[in-house]
Amino acid sequence: MRSLPLILVLATVVLLAGCPKKPTTAPEGESGSAVPGQTEGAATEGAAGAGVGEARPLPGAEGAGGEAATAADRIVYFDYDSSEIRPEYAGLVAAQARRLAASPGLRVRLEGHTDERGSREYNVALGERRAQAVRRALLLQGVAEGQVVTVSYGEERPAIEGPDEAAYSKNRRVEIVDAG
Repeated sequence: MRSLPLILVLATVVLLAGCPKKPTTAPEGESGSAVPGQTEGAATEGAAGAGVGEARPLPGAEGAGGEAATAADRIVYFDYDSSEIRPEYAGLVAAQARRLAASPGLRVRLEGHTDERGSREYNVALGERRAQAVRRALLLQGVAEGQVVTVSYGEERPAIEGPDEAAYSKNRRVEIVDAG
């Protein structure tokens, strides 16, 4: 009888710990809160002022046909609230796996990102799940564990600012960045 309260407390803790928190989302078309320290309407741009998704050559990176790889060849986009790699990105991940497997000294950082909907904590966790999904896919294709590290930025580094699906879809991504 003395252990019954202890068992009840432990069971409650286990049940509460196992319940996932639903993300807080803004309805479609409504903007969430702004990131502190960021000016309204600020857009994140890549190297040389090229926007996300614009083709720009990357030094030393060659595609399967010998052509120069572009930044678009290193971004995997995801569906809303998902960390599953979409089928259209299987070729991109396979090409990156071949590139890494052929150069054992090459290291990459997988940067997970989300759109602004949901809490910061939820988005950091979702960005990490996305980066880990790409990491698992690379490792399954022969990339060494030491060649790949992951980081999640959650909603903190949007590719495109905006409260609409066009912006959200560009922010739900994993960027494959050479790390040395």
